[in-house]
Amino acid sequence: MNSDREALTALFDRELRERARPDSPGVRVERTADVVRQVGAGDDWNGVVWSAPDIDPARVDAVIASQVDHFTALGHTEFEWKLYAHDRPACLAERLLAGGFEAQEPETVMVARVADLSAAVELPEGVRLRRVRDADDVELMARAHERAFGSDASWLRHRASTLLAGDPDGFVGVLAMAGDEPVSSARMETCPGTAFAGLWGGGTAPQWRGRGIYRALVAHRARIAAERGFGFLQVDASEQSRPILRRLGFLDLSTTTPFVFRARPHRSH
Repeated sequence: MNSDREALTALFDRELRERARPDSPGVRVERTADVVRQVGAGDDWNGVVWSAPDIDPARVDAVIASQVDHFTALGHTEFEWKLYAHDRPACLAERLLAGGFEAQEPETVMVARVADLSAAVELPEGVRLRRVRDADDVELMARAHERAFGSDASWLRHRASTLLAGDPDGFVGVLAMAGDEPVSSARMETCPGTAFAGLWGGGTAPQWRGRGIYRALVAHRARIAAERGFGFLQVDASEQSRPILRRLGFLDLSTTTPFVFRARPHRSH
């Protein structure tokens, strides 16, 4: 099991991080000797996705400072360094905190072989699945997200709309509908040329939880991933979804913690 986990982690790091591709239209991936980062507009995800494991600990502070300089020079007041538990050097998290970053809630990186997952979609009575195909569906998706997570979904509206317009084949958005009301939503984002498809979202309105909708959305996306030839599904799982995913056959690979840098506003005299 450990050898499988190590091999999967190496594949994950190589394909999705070191060789990262832009995750949406209009953004670019930049590679330096020390890091791989994504840069886009203010509404896009901006940040560091990979850092070289052989960075000399004595250079870490300088590497971190250079990323802050780079993003702030581009006008970004906020960006993320996506740190994984197995990243090196071991002092990286500590040095990010010292460099002005704030650690957010960690998530568990989970991976499953598509061939090992059930593709049987079992929904409670009165609930049906609907594919996200246009602006009205995006709005329903955002509404479902806000009900599930209790937070503003403006970023999701932007991301789903951008991907739907620029990469309709790579973006799979799905709604669970009870009548005309969206009770759950999820998405899958694929990266051609890799073995992985990513599962994101997967939030269900509180009154509809515990009825198998989350499992059905995973199965639905697993079936599409299989049809498209992807070998693995990857999830950054919250503590709420982690037990369900484990029961479905997902393996804990690592943990990931977003370290966010927010530029302090200049004070006027």
